Amino acid sequence: MSSEKTITEVSTYGKDTPIGRPDIDGRAAVFVPTQTFDAGTNANIRMGAGIVGFGNPDGTLTVYFESNRFEDSSLHKWENKARKAYDRMVMGAPTVSKAKINASMLEQIGVIDGMGIHLKQPERLQQWLATANALDTAPVSPITLWKTK
Repeated sequence: MSSEKTITEVSTYGKDTPIGRPDIDGRAAVFVPTQTFDAGTNANIRMGAGIVGFGNPDGTLTVYFESNRFEDSSLHKWENKARKAYDRMVMGAPTVSKAKINASMLEQIGVIDGMGIHLKQPERLQQWLATANALDTAPVSPITLWKTK
């Protein structure tokens, strides 16, 4: 007799998501949580955090994040949080602000590299920051540059 086969949920990231940890100035993804984000399982990723990362061959994401839990005034703005997380990632710095996460829990809203941040869905970032009561930390533009060629 044949056994009944079941289909299990498969989660993966989009084709625009960079694969593997980028080198210095390399390209990484910018994420916000989706409705399936489990705050209990991912308690270190606090509301309003800057979340950046890359795809893994197994379909998961490796993310680095900055939540500014120590209230550093230089990290008040969201783009500064994202930049701090990006810098940790490209330097391979030891940190507890890193996680391997199911791709269905995050949505890619843009890219970040050594030149700046380019948001393709700034409205999703606005929603994330509104939920965190942190709209005052939002970038003024979908493009934030910190270095030019």
